[in-house]
Amino acid sequence: MNTAFKKELLFGLVVLALLAALPLLSPGRVTLDFVIRLAALGVFATSLNILVGYGGMVSFGHAMFFGGGAYTFGLLMQRTDVSIPVALLGAIVLCSLLACVIGMICVKLKEIYFSFLTLAFQMLIHSVIITWTSLTGGDQGLMGGIPRRPFWGGINVADPNTLYWFCVVIGVASLLIMRYVLQSPFGYTLRMVRDNADRARFLGIDVWRIRLYAFILAGAFAGIGGSLMALFVSGAYPEFSYWTMSGEAVFMIMMGGINVFLGPIIGAGLLNIFNDVITRTTEYHGLALGVIVLIFALGFKRGITDFVGELYNALTKKRVQS
Repeated sequence: MNTAFKKELLFGLVVLALLAALPLLSPGRVTLDFVIRLAALGVFATSLNILVGYGGMVSFGHAMFFGGGAYTFGLLMQRTDVSIPVALLGAIVLCSLLACVIGMICVKLKEIYFSFLTLAFQMLIHSVIITWTSLTGGDQGLMGGIPRRPFWGGINVADPNTLYWFCVVIGVASLLIMRYVLQSPFGYTLRMVRDNADRARFLGIDVWRIRLYAFILAGAFAGIGGSLMALFVSGAYPEFSYWTMSGEAVFMIMMGGINVFLGPIIGAGLLNIFNDVITRTTEYHGLALGVIVLIFALGFKRGITDFVGELYNALTKKRVQS
């Protein structure tokens, strides 16, 4: 473990401690529910950025893993007696296998062909969820809620504060693991493939395999995000795997930033805030959100963290020269 990651790990533990203390500082449910949603969507958006920002592969169908994780977790909790950690592990395994099968086909293609093939697979998964009514509940989603059974000596996520702490711990741990992987030799190899695949092949790197590993990794962590959301809302719904969910993840990355690891998390927070405010203030939700996304796309021309980072570097360079 290098020194840089040790500092990031310490930062993550500090953030985790602050978030764990939040229920004591803000006993109201609004803030805590916001953080739980941020944990689920932040992991989801960051997993997509493994493909978009670090791999140069823009996926329009990443919601198939978010929805797949939610349904797998929910069905395991409803139809078996497994604990929450085991159901979460089951969702990770299924999403990894699904990503492996789909990725073996998709990563062979480049640019727009890759993007639309992922969208086609996502619509296929969504159609299966809609039509397999006996298993998934069809367009109504999983009926009857998701049991929140105690585990590990009495940890009871039926308690709102315990549910909050569980989701925060899983969210922060997932982000730290993704950060560690992206700072490993695999992460730098993935960047090399993104920047110049032909040179990577010349150096003996199996480009298809590296892209496939990234696809599987992104699918697994998207499944974790979906599981956290399913646990939070006590259900799984077809909207979790619909193309608009994939679009929201892309918006999070656009608003937050592609080149900064925390960018998608900030974007997820911004999108959550905008959705909450817009829903309360106007009935033209889609129009208002579209205008906001256009402001970010045309005004900043990049994510907010990318913009701030470039501005800081420019000011630093100017100060040094003067």
